[in-house]
Amino acid sequence: MPDMKRRKFMILLGSAAAWPVAARAQQPDRVRRVGVLMGISDDPEGQVRIAVFRQALQALGWIEGRNVQFIYRAGDVANARQFAKELLELRSDVILANSTPVAAAIRDTTRTTPTVFVQVSDPVTAGVVQSLARPGGNLTGFTNFEPSIVNKWLELVKRVASRISL
Repeated sequence: MPDMKRRKFMILLGSAAAWPVAARAQQPDRVRRVGVLMGISDDPEGQVRIAVFRQALQALGWIEGRNVQFIYRAGDVANARQFAKELLELRSDVILANSTPVAAAIRDTTRTTPTVFVQVSDPVTAGVVQSLARPGGNLTGFTNFEPSIVNKWLELVKRVASRISL
């Protein structure tokens, strides 16, 4: 029973901590612009990711049309710099970048607009961030590949197919 009370207390405490964030998110005085730049426009997986992103923001109190506006640009990565410039001209408050070439285009276009990237294989080698621990600059995000895991993959391959030489 004490464990149940502690759990309820932690839930209440977490909810109370979230109130100020939700209150700020719901203030109608300014509509925030979120630029979304994707490398492929007709990618079904990308569309699902955008839907989940929008739902997650909505759960945090960011409602499209009320306090947030999404500005989408998508297409061939050869046009990524042009799209990045458009998002900046439309005064995006923050940018969501999907893929390494798109994140690099954002990096080359702005040093001030906060940008969150996803699906960047090696952001350090690509020059998108200084390091994973301390990205520096205006870009930060999530990598879909951790280079330190390569040794584990090779170890697994050796165990599964011991006759393979590397």
